[in-house]
Amino acid sequence: MKQRYTLTLAHINDTHSNFEPSPVQFSLENQQKTYTLEARSGGYARLGYQIEHARQQAAIKQSPFIFLHGGDSFQGTLYFREFKGAANAHLLNLLKPDAMVIGNHEVDAGNSPVQAFLNRIDFPVLAGNMDLSQEDRHKSGRLYGHPMLYDFDDSTETAKVLIKPFHDTKLAIIGITLDQMRLIARPDPDTHFANAIDTTLRTIQRLHQQGIYHIIVLSHLGLDQDRELAAKVDGISLIVGGHSHTLQGQLSDIGWSNIPYAETINSTPILHAGKYAETIGLAEICFDQHGKIVELQGNNYFMVDENITVTTKDGHATDSNTAATLVKQLFAHPSIKDAQHDEHIHSVIHTQYRPSLDAIENQILGHIPRDFVHTRLPSKHLPHGSEIAPWVSRSMYKAAKNIEPTIDFALHNAGGVRQSLNKGQLSLADVVGRILPFELPLTLYKIQGKYLIEALESAINSATNNGIMGTGAGSFPYPYGLRYFYDGKQAKGLRITQIDIYKDDQWQTLEPNKLYLGVSSSYTAAGKEGYEALLHAHWQQPISNQTLPEAFIDFVSQHGHLITGQLFANVHYISHHD
Repeated sequence: MKQRYTLTLAHINDTHSNFEPSPVQFSLENQQKTYTLEARSGGYARLGYQIEHARQQAAIKQSPFIFLHGGDSFQGTLYFREFKGAANAHLLNLLKPDAMVIGNHEVDAGNSPVQAFLNRIDFPVLAGNMDLSQEDRHKSGRLYGHPMLYDFDDSTETAKVLIKPFHDTKLAIIGITLDQMRLIARPDPDTHFANAIDTTLRTIQRLHQQGIYHIIVLSHLGLDQDRELAAKVDGISLIVGGHSHTLQGQLSDIGWSNIPYAETINSTPILHAGKYAETIGLAEICFDQHGKIVELQGNNYFMVDENITVTTKDGHATDSNTAATLVKQLFAHPSIKDAQHDEHIHSVIHTQYRPSLDAIENQILGHIPRDFVHTRLPSKHLPHGSEIAPWVSRSMYKAAKNIEPTIDFALHNAGGVRQSLNKGQLSLADVVGRILPFELPLTLYKIQGKYLIEALESAINSATNNGIMGTGAGSFPYPYGLRYFYDGKQAKGLRITQIDIYKDDQWQTLEPNKLYLGVSSSYTAAGKEGYEALLHAHWQQPISNQTLPEAFIDFVSQHGHLITGQLFANVHYISHHD
């Protein structure tokens, strides 16, 4: 038996259909001044070059090579809106991953899109705690028994495992995804998710009984839950993760994170590679004969072109000599690679898929007079939070009012808005591809005031550290027609200290036992991410032929001149730490 087992690993996660390079910003110090460098990084053609180069280098060294995707390939850009996952499957096939774990955005629209994706791909999707044992065997979109899916084995209560030859032994890859999936996505009702930690523990015990000790968990749990998994389950050689969009690496000197690459807990290194295909993780790993990693050298890398704009911290242009010095300084950083790309992948993107997007880019909806910043949570700089989400709620309100003139309020979650709104022309592509990429239907509902209060507090608790099982800052609520005051210092159940509703041209105190008519996205109305209290509505009714992005498009087209000032005095938030 060998004493040392080497592996070359490439990994990405949360790519969200970003097939082309994404805009990124770096911050550099030079002669005691701070400068901003704007560039474009990543994209599938550049990923393809780096992956193939790493694969070839591993072959030269006679080291096994594995390329893994940490989930959430779906959603995010116009490419997904236009091609519904077909482009994702085609381009991922060209990257040749060894495996991908299923993410929450893969099941945003239920099981059928996942089945269509599985039918197109050449690599396995791992979902070891996705329990399909109760799935209807006769329905369309059935996932049970699909040969490309490694799901939960209910007979052993373990994950189905991808086993690969590894030197003179075997390497196991277990795919584990969020067991809170029903809270943040929309899997079919007959699809369940077993406990992530328990499933991993039982699966590793079973692998050990088979004499397999070199074990990678490919996870879509997020960094915090990966840490918990590593701490509670012995025997995991390595966790390769996703979901939290965490960019690991000592990157503070270029204005990014300062989170160690391969943070190690309970002898298990954890690897994450950011988001949106901006970066790639590359690592050289050495295991001992018992599966423990004894050496790991690696990093996350940006893949940056030389078309870089350099400005001072306050936005002024710099002279050419200073700009050239800073660009040279950037490319000298160990986490920066250049923009070499795979020509075939580049050609496929720009000949087969890009033309459809160009037509949408040219449809101009209106002019935005200034930048509007989207942030999920209020902060000292933006005490009322997002400047965009309230306008989205107002657009939902306007759309609903055309159908139900007595509408009282609209309520939307921060995570449903993906980007800030930039000054200048607003195109259809900006809305449906970047700001509101999720085509969620709108839902009307009638609800008692007390349940609305409960929903607001629960959603804020989920978005902040007041929530025991937070689902992320994306649950933070932004209403229109409502205003609320939240104090995180108060006891649970008492944190909404005041809530008013705008009726008859004035603010009135919301009455707990009175019924009110509201509108939300179908996602929020279904009780996701802390909004469970909305399920106590007296009734819910979908608005036919009206989605969230369509409502905003209609609003901007008809009332875009109104988007000139601030519309966020409806959120008054005192954090637990204030």
